[in-house]
Amino acid sequence: MKLSFLIYTYFPYGGLQRDFLRIVNECLLRGHEITVYTFSWQGNVPDGVNLVLVPESSRNRIKRNEAYTEWVAAALRKQGKSIVMGFNKMPSLDIYFAADPCFLEKAERQRGFYYKYTRRYRHFKSYEESVFAENQKTEVLTLSPRQRIAFEKYYPGCVARLHQVPPGISIDRKVKKIDADAARELRGELQLKQDERLILQIGSGFRVKGVDRSLQAIASLPRQIREKCHYVLVGQDRPDRFIKLAKKLGIAANFRVLPGRDDIPRFLAAADLMLHPAYTESAGYVLLEATIAGLPVLTTASCGYAYHIEQAGSGVVCSEPFEQEQLNSHLLDMLERLEISQWSSSGLEYGKREELYSQSVVVAEFIEQFAIEEA
Repeated sequence: MKLSFLIYTYFPYGGLQRDFLRIVNECLLRGHEITVYTFSWQGNVPDGVNLVLVPESSRNRIKRNEAYTEWVAAALRKQGKSIVMGFNKMPSLDIYFAADPCFLEKAERQRGFYYKYTRRYRHFKSYEESVFAENQKTEVLTLSPRQRIAFEKYYPGCVARLHQVPPGISIDRKVKKIDADAARELRGELQLKQDERLILQIGSGFRVKGVDRSLQAIASLPRQIREKCHYVLVGQDRPDRFIKLAKKLGIAANFRVLPGRDDIPRFLAAADLMLHPAYTESAGYVLLEATIAGLPVLTTASCGYAYHIEQAGSGVVCSEPFEQEQLNSHLLDMLERLEISQWSSSGLEYGKREELYSQSVVVAEFIEQFAIEEA
């Protein structure tokens, strides 16, 4: 088959991008011909992928998205018939991989009244409608029950086109037990003492991931506990505003930011707690990666994969609507109960479920079945 994959940008450390790459590789293994249209690509390009870099004509996000849509539409007409799969919401898709939350829900919950009168709102609303509106035909692959509930609420006519797929955790993240040697090595690199706690947060897009919430929660800890906690943030984004906040809260000495990297399993083995109080997140793969690595998780119900934490019994999920005081309380409670809890062992047991690693195969089979029905 000829497959055209549309994604605005690719870099190695985003959850969406990792899903995208695993699906690309699975489709390549099945012998399909793949063309990728993107503004930019960081990292190695898989052998067999025809990478097309779409020219960027504007720094304005809206103008850039619209130019991308127009340019790619013209290129697809010249290319000939293919299955078009998008990893961002946009017009003219056969299949949409829903890595982003429902825009209308996000706008209603997180924005003020006048936001609906902005050009930005109209743009993203129209692009979402091009996928989910009742008169559209795009098939949608969702990642969590939370997504489905939101899309059904705001676009009731799309229900029959929603298909939930399993998580796409890489099989190399599956562990039988915590690697004590890797943990000691990394803690040594970070110069952590044996009695000090490593609180870990991983993810690109620090604002949406709730880094401000994490900093406030750590600052709220009793002094004798706080002084023995080190909060390490790993991800791709500008950290300046959060470094300033840490200084303002008096915890700059306990806070460290590291760029996105490939040795995340070492951090999962070495850490004592995963903190992930995101404002909104369709999935949150790092929650599952921490769970199956035996790392207890503290997160928010606004993350799509928070339900896995509850099913696994691998941590604590803050309720909605979010309250900072509840996060603060849960963080203190979890730090005090780490040695007596079952969070770590329960997560390792949950990681034995084979369906957690099957997303790319399921998606590739869905694409193939779609092509058969469209032929």
